[in-house]
Amino acid sequence: MRLHVGCAMWTHTPWQRRLLPHPLPPDERLRAYATWCNAVEGNTTFYATPARSAVESWARQTSPDFRFVVKLPKTITHERRLNGADTEVRAFLDAIEPLGPRVHALWVQLPGSFAPADIGGLARFLHRLPRSYGRAVEVRHRAFFEDARSERLLEQALAGVGAEWVPFDTTTLFQSRPTSDAERDAWTKKPRVPRRSRALTGQPIVRYLGRDDPVRTVEGWREWAGTVAGWLREGRSPTVFVHTPDNAEALTLARRFHEDVRELVPEVEALPEPLPAEPPTLF
Repeated sequence: MRLHVGCAMWTHTPWQRRLLPHPLPPDERLRAYATWCNAVEGNTTFYATPARSAVESWARQTSPDFRFVVKLPKTITHERRLNGADTEVRAFLDAIEPLGPRVHALWVQLPGSFAPADIGGLARFLHRLPRSYGRAVEVRHRAFFEDARSERLLEQALAGVGAEWVPFDTTTLFQSRPTSDAERDAWTKKPRVPRRSRALTGQPIVRYLGRDDPVRTVEGWREWAGTVAGWLREGRSPTVFVHTPDNAEALTLARRFHEDVRELVPEVEALPEPLPAEPPTLF
């Protein structure tokens, strides 16, 4: 029984020397991160299709059971809005091919303007994606969370192709006023939608955003720990990504979430011991 956890990135300046060795060459950074977590969000692919050589390096640095949830480029999801993007999709799929089974899901993150009226186009787009990849969709239009009919239509469209609905839970962030610059910035940029915790497939994916205060972040995920434990007992294989506004403690918090779930479901396989940030000394 395995729970996959991770962060929004595999390299982050506040982690250097404190949590991860530094300096490290680019082709070793993901390997070091993978001793802490067994999944990562592929956010960088949103801005550009990566070079195939870079993706080959990612594959070399991770085991086949490491999970990437790779975000489709914004040219496909935000600029073309899933229409007339066959060339871009083929180029993207060719680029990520070296990851093989590590691609847990193709992540279709849609803009807040993507409304219930657009569900038909989403369904057609998902049908054209290769069945060899999992598919996961994140929506931000409030109607999908507040209107029962819109929610039902989206669930039906996703179920028709075995796709998962990815919740981005920001409720902890918005529980009280921000207390740091990073939190103030997140307040202006992150979606403010109700928490959703219904899984549609055997491989649910959760994105959870806490606070810069680790204590408040842990308090906010208590409900998720119980939900994920329930999924594991049902035989599902969840992946959970932990964010904070500044992400300074996201790496340790992701492991903490894993530990909290293991307390509820002891059968869950433990994560590996992290690579030391500093080499051992004689004294």
